[in-house]
Amino acid sequence: MTKLTLYVGNKNYSSWSLRPWLALEACGVPFEDVVIPFDFPAGNPKFKEISPTGRVPVLHHGDIRVWESLAIIEYAAELFPDAGLWPVDPAERAAARSYSMEMLAGFGALRNACPMNMRREKRAIALPDGVLKDVERIETIWREAVARSGGPFLFGRFTAADAMFAPVVNRFEVYDLTRNPVSLEYMDAVKTHPAFQKWQDAALKETWVVSEDEA
Repeated sequence: MTKLTLYVGNKNYSSWSLRPWLALEACGVPFEDVVIPFDFPAGNPKFKEISPTGRVPVLHHGDIRVWESLAIIEYAAELFPDAGLWPVDPAERAAARSYSMEMLAGFGALRNACPMNMRREKRAIALPDGVLKDVERIETIWREAVARSGGPFLFGRFTAADAMFAPVVNRFEVYDLTRNPVSLEYMDAVKTHPAFQKWQDAALKETWVVSEDEA
């Protein structure tokens, strides 16, 4: 099979890149990752050479280009149906996709106020309107999904849905957004997953600093 190459941004900051990378890595999909950092004020011009949108992540598979986190995950799920990127049960799979789409399209207040930052020391900040509402909804998703599946992940084992929420796990931790025991237990499951730790280890070694993501 033609090699899959996933182009990602800085591993310290790029929440959109983390999602498909983590889904593919955790589920054993073979791929190569290439980091192209956000080290220019208007974005790295190399992005336009590899992506039709001029943004990352983008997956190359021969002549095929797939962009946007969830589209990359869906493409990989079609190529590798036995990898388990989504739950097997149709009802659970529908819920996983619904949660993932909600994560993709929503929670703007949280995203804007609390950028993903793997290197950030844990410290609370003043939160603008809307962030706590986002936090409440996310914790409801986590609580209900884990209660149904028995955990430790949203659908028992790690799936693409957990990968979609992984940047939020980092945000909840470094901005000290929750003390809820159920949330903390779920967050610990994600943070200790070998794939998450592999990404985090690489992120902590990066030296690039993006000032607008240093809340």
